[in-house]
Amino acid sequence: MAGLEETLVLVKPDGVARNLTGEILSRIEAKGYQLVDIRMVEPNRDLLSAHYAEHEGKPFFDPLVNFMESGPVVAMRIAGHAAIAGVRSLCGATDPTAAAPGTIRGDLGRDWGLAVQQNLIHASDSLESSSRELALWFGPLLSPPRRRRLPPPPPPTRPRTTR
Repeated sequence: MAGLEETLVLVKPDGVARNLTGEILSRIEAKGYQLVDIRMVEPNRDLLSAHYAEHEGKPFFDPLVNFMESGPVVAMRIAGHAAIAGVRSLCGATDPTAAAPGTIRGDLGRDWGLAVQQNLIHASDSLESSSRELALWFGPLLSPPRRRRLPPPPPPTRPRTTR
């Protein structure tokens, strides 16, 4: 029986582009899992190659990395009892066409007929993967998010006096 676990969840570029990040996080939280950390990342090839290292050399590797580089990704650290298996169950089958209704991919995903499956979400598949992936996406290999500088507030206006 699995205990308290942390897992990595990525909302892939298609999910971010379709404004589904909130819906996806809502489903994870509604199941009772806790959001520990979240960040929006524009992943580079080095990070993605390390993340998908087990797939290097496979025909879908380059299209997958290219897709993941195509836009921002939302990385989440999720915690809870048996979180790894539970979140993967919420995701549904990798192929959105085969994913059961009620799952994230089953309800929100579809096959777009593209070179790589754009399936909205990634979730770690084991304790080992989770450890490795969390270190990649939340560890020192990822540069800290850039902080946008907000313009200074306008000076206060003085009330006009009429003479």
